[in-house]
Amino acid sequence: MNNCHPTFKLLRQQEISSLNVTVNIYEHNKTGAQHIHLAANNSENVFLVGFRTVPLDSTGVAHILEHTSLCGSKRYPVRDPFFMMIRRSLNTFMNAFTANDWTAYPFASKNRKDFDNLLGVYLDATFFARLDPLDFAQEGHRIELSEPDNLDSELVYKGVVFNEMKGAMSSPVSLLFDAVSRYLNPTTTYHYNSGGAPTDIPDLTYEQLIDFYKTHYHPSNAIFMTYGDIPPNELQEKFETLALKDFEQAPEKIFVPPEKRYFAPLNVEEHYPLDKETPLEQNTHHVLCWLLGDGGDLKHQLETKLMSNVLLMDSASPLQQALETFPGAKATSPIAGLENEHRELSFYCGVEGSESEQAAAFEQCVLDTLQKIVDEGVEQSKIESVLHQLELHQREITGDRYPYGLQLVLGALPGAIHRNDPIALLDLDPAIEQLREAIKDRQYIPNLIKTLLLDNPHRLRLTMKPDHQLSDRRDAAEKARLAEIKASMNEADLKGLAELASTLKERQEEKDDISILPKVELSDIPKEIEFPEPDTDSKVVSSSKWPITRFSRGTNGITYQQIVLEMPQLSEAEISLLPFYALCLPEIGCDGKDYLATQAWQSSVTGGVGASYSFVNSVTDKNQMYNYITVSGRALNRNNAALAEILHATLESVKFNEPTRIKELIGQKRAGMERSVTGNGHGLAMLAAGSGLSPTSKIRNRLSGLQGIQATKKLSEQIESDEALDQLLQDLTALHQKLLNTPREFLLICEQEQGDAFTNAVCDRWSQFTAQGSQDTHNAAPFSSTQTNQVWLANTQVNFCAKAYECVSKNHADAAALSILAPYLRNGYLHRTIREQGGAYGGGASYVPSTGTFRFYSYRDPRFVETLADFDESVQWLLNEKQDPEHLEQAILGQISSFDKPGSPAGEAKQVFHNRFSGQTNDFLREYRSRLLQVTVEDLKRVAEQYLTKNASTAVVSQRDLWNEAKESISLEEITM
Repeated sequence: MNNCHPTFKLLRQQEISSLNVTVNIYEHNKTGAQHIHLAANNSENVFLVGFRTVPLDSTGVAHILEHTSLCGSKRYPVRDPFFMMIRRSLNTFMNAFTANDWTAYPFASKNRKDFDNLLGVYLDATFFARLDPLDFAQEGHRIELSEPDNLDSELVYKGVVFNEMKGAMSSPVSLLFDAVSRYLNPTTTYHYNSGGAPTDIPDLTYEQLIDFYKTHYHPSNAIFMTYGDIPPNELQEKFETLALKDFEQAPEKIFVPPEKRYFAPLNVEEHYPLDKETPLEQNTHHVLCWLLGDGGDLKHQLETKLMSNVLLMDSASPLQQALETFPGAKATSPIAGLENEHRELSFYCGVEGSESEQAAAFEQCVLDTLQKIVDEGVEQSKIESVLHQLELHQREITGDRYPYGLQLVLGALPGAIHRNDPIALLDLDPAIEQLREAIKDRQYIPNLIKTLLLDNPHRLRLTMKPDHQLSDRRDAAEKARLAEIKASMNEADLKGLAELASTLKERQEEKDDISILPKVELSDIPKEIEFPEPDTDSKVVSSSKWPITRFSRGTNGITYQQIVLEMPQLSEAEISLLPFYALCLPEIGCDGKDYLATQAWQSSVTGGVGASYSFVNSVTDKNQMYNYITVSGRALNRNNAALAEILHATLESVKFNEPTRIKELIGQKRAGMERSVTGNGHGLAMLAAGSGLSPTSKIRNRLSGLQGIQATKKLSEQIESDEALDQLLQDLTALHQKLLNTPREFLLICEQEQGDAFTNAVCDRWSQFTAQGSQDTHNAAPFSSTQTNQVWLANTQVNFCAKAYECVSKNHADAAALSILAPYLRNGYLHRTIREQGGAYGGGASYVPSTGTFRFYSYRDPRFVETLADFDESVQWLLNEKQDPEHLEQAILGQISSFDKPGSPAGEAKQVFHNRFSGQTNDFLREYRSRLLQVTVEDLKRVAEQYLTKNASTAVVSQRDLWNEAKESISLEEITM
């Protein structure tokens, strides 16, 4: 059926049964704008407008444009419509992305009125952006006097994107990927940092931003993508009337040309800054990379994906095994596998925790491994396992992080960006069947490796060495540049800077007439919310001596299983082992197999096996905890019995007797946790700040927070000793034995017709198990809260600040008000002072009922003491200034939107199941949701006065020089990471 608006024409239509969608591709008659609609029986509708953006420098023009285009438009000339609409909406997702060669503006909502509101704002923001110079100064970059009233003070750079990229480029991995892209792509847009290099961002002029907008944000260069149950002609009517009618066809096509090829491999050595407290030894990165060819050819893309996964999918993969066991490094690199979103495909592999002298040995290890595969071939079972994973990935309905429809849209976007076939990127089943035929030729994979890798001269070996002085030289260069700029300025110029800062601040404090923006009302909120309910089939209840909970859900041919083991009373030393126990349990040998055979077994019949630990406090008492271990997996329906078999073997026959493997795993965990600081510094700071306020917070910080990073680093160093490593294996074995006889229960999620077979498979596998009785883990030791005041020094160019206050559990009468208070303070005060005026990438507040804490935070923040003061001042603003009732409505809308956000079919069932351990039944959550809607401004003032005016706990992640500037103003315990 051609359900098409007259201004569009249908080019193609195809049903994809494995995804439950019908894809329609349309073209706008006048401008050539493309509309790709994924029709689905789903009320969570998704919209995205994307533009091909191909900067040819590292000034961050595309990234800064993404920010500034959302700061006001023709129909909505207010200062911040994007963040204002987040507060006036029931969206399930709102954001904007800048990639290497595209910029996209997506949102999702289940409410049709809300969808139409957001659509109008997004279309106006992208096609009719105001691009005020003050927004460019705020979001991009500007120069200010460090002391606004002192013309003799030093100059400083400010700007949200400038500080965001300072934070992003503090990560060695970000610097490594930036260098890889720069050398692997010498002539195309991928040579440059699309987010912006901090050294280059100040070079961007306002005029260049405007020129880039005019050429790139045109409908002829645009792709509209939608998903859901709104008819395409209704969407196209909006596109036409709100945007497209005002444009003609653009004269030029924007595209990325093919990269020029190297005729010989390139070896490069670069450096990254490392804090002086961390030794230079064993901190070098090595990466080997190839450019593979056009990503628009689906056959080529899938066969390179097949090759990549054969080489790197898991520890049983030959190249992954070689990297993990390479003696000259501590861990594999996070830069690994196939990059398939660019104009041309590329393949990476690498190691970290090495020395520069190991570069040639690393490269030879990789090349020798590849040559061995070419000479000896690959086991057919391994290739079949990779195809199995592709099939499972194709079928799985996700949506717990991003809406499912948005994930499909983003999967098809690269094909549309490069004017290839977006449907082919979604409908993989035919291509997978072609691959099944192709791999019958035993030389198929070896030939791919030989052609694409061994015989391909466009190869890069990059070594990234640590440098203790680089950060100082970089900061000195920035100061010297600013000093040179100041030397060229006269008094009038300096007064102009002060005037700009004053004008910008005045604008930031203006109260816009937000009534011109559309919004949903509290009356638009659905009265009820639906939660999945477990099956009540008597067979499920009576089939076993231990509880089985089963949910019948539309999982599209995939079954899920979890085994939950009640955690016994553990010593402090045993609790400290839990992260390493959960890490190793699914990654080592079981059922008489070593870890390589076990990994191969898992990948052949499952979508992966995982283990986790949970410390959950009761909704009635934050000092009462229920603690448990979860072992989980998923598989295609045809493999549900095999899934039950593997999970049984993982628990019942695992052996902690592979010291080299366990040492590798802990090394990889250490590297990953250390990398997390620059991306999740605010989360780590909040965990640290709240660590003394509840037993759950204390344990979470100890195991997965900043203390956890320290503990992992210490253990990684200790087990260099064979004696310490042997002791660790003994301790893990003893912990496992302690867990084996604890009570347990089972969670099964599958399609209804699979229920009995799946249940029987689980019951058959566990028929001989008998639990030894309850361990009574609900009783926690007495806990006394303590105040924390810490600064953690790390390798970062920016700060992450946090304050935490002790409050109450979720069933308390004040919990709903505390939940609304967090977005109220963020929307009304913190966003303006911390992000807009302070220049941080983000900041806000959150109430965490699971730990009984209220927390403030900032993210990638150039300030320190001032931000901590802003946290306190937000409370005084609430208590002492007249409040706008609309702020309350916005905060409630935001919390309800978050509360009602749908997940995947399996994810929603898992959430209901695990909520039960803390006492959060579906009825409890419905009642809590109802309480959110009844919160008043007086409630907010009352709980702020009661909980947020006492002494706070403080934690900051910072860098030594930044801390040295702040330490005279604040007293914090100094801790080196």
